[in-house]
Amino acid sequence: MSDNASSSRVAATSIQEIILKLLAVAALVYIFVLAISLLGGAFGLAGKETARSIFSATSNPVVGLVIGLLATAIVQSSSTTTSIIVILVGSGSLTFEAAIPMVMGANIGTTITNLIVSMAHISRGDEFKRAFAGSVVHDFFNLCAVAVLLPLQSYFNIIGVAAQHMGTWFDGFGGLKFSSPLTALTKPVSAAIIHLTGDSAWISAILAILLLFIALKYIVTVLKSMVLAKVERFFQRYIFRTPALGLVLGIILTSVVQSSSITTSLVVPLLGAGVVTLSQVFPYMMGANIGTTVTAFLASFVTGSPEAVMVAFAHLVFNIYGIAIFWPLKRIPIFLANKLAESTQKSRLIPILYIVIVFFAIPGAILLFMR
Repeated sequence: MSDNASSSRVAATSIQEIILKLLAVAALVYIFVLAISLLGGAFGLAGKETARSIFSATSNPVVGLVIGLLATAIVQSSSTTTSIIVILVGSGSLTFEAAIPMVMGANIGTTITNLIVSMAHISRGDEFKRAFAGSVVHDFFNLCAVAVLLPLQSYFNIIGVAAQHMGTWFDGFGGLKFSSPLTALTKPVSAAIIHLTGDSAWISAILAILLLFIALKYIVTVLKSMVLAKVERFFQRYIFRTPALGLVLGIILTSVVQSSSITTSLVVPLLGAGVVTLSQVFPYMMGANIGTTVTAFLASFVTGSPEAVMVAFAHLVFNIYGIAIFWPLKRIPIFLANKLAESTQKSRLIPILYIVIVFFAIPGAILLFMR
């Protein structure tokens, strides 16, 4: 009897924890939508001319790319960066065409988290070599995709055309002019917050970005505790048996937790331990790139702007094109990752220099000279 009573109490506690976590997620999603509404209002106050002057150089695709890369490397969240890009496009402060390279840059910038996670293995020789190769292969996949697709996008608009076509899918549903209950609940609150700031566009924007970052951070934290706690042990046994399973898991897990940094970083220790191979996790990381686009879609639907939705589609299209090109050519990013990882055996400064140069020094120099 006592064992049954104890089991019942444990089950009841577990159910209560799940309910509390679901309520926390609901509250955080509300804060996320509120932040988007608040940021949109802030840009409306600032006026399009002010916003245009801030982003005037983004007509240059290379500058747009490094802005997206730097912003994401600093906040370590492509979800935050792409949400802000979507809001800027929705408010008319940034053009759809200028946003596409910025989204590409965000894809590169988010991989810095994997590299930082791999540093935990830095004192352990071959283990660090495997972990670093696993983290940097995501970089090389995104860098290779950008190297091929940015020139094609600049000259032929291949991503923009596909995204615009996908945006027309909503025409059959009356466009994007639907009434969202969540948006209706947040607009009065965002208006009140803006009023409390003395109708200051800059204070409102700063508050909105802080709320956005906090909401995304804790959505990831709560969902990670619910979804990912027991996933790691099943990766090798069930998931990485076939490339297709790895791709699907990467899409699903990242869609749920809204953070490719979390889901890709999760496999870095497994790679370091030699539990899985680089070839096995490569499709999983590509799937994570697709899954992370969910946040941009959520942000775009809140804005109610067709152009904002097209940016979310552009993010999706870029990743689909990248997978279509480099899944068959996976030997290229895997070879580059292994070669760079081998160099870490000669000097432990190489990975640190790689992070500083690729994510900060080169983008900073490009901004300095091209703006």
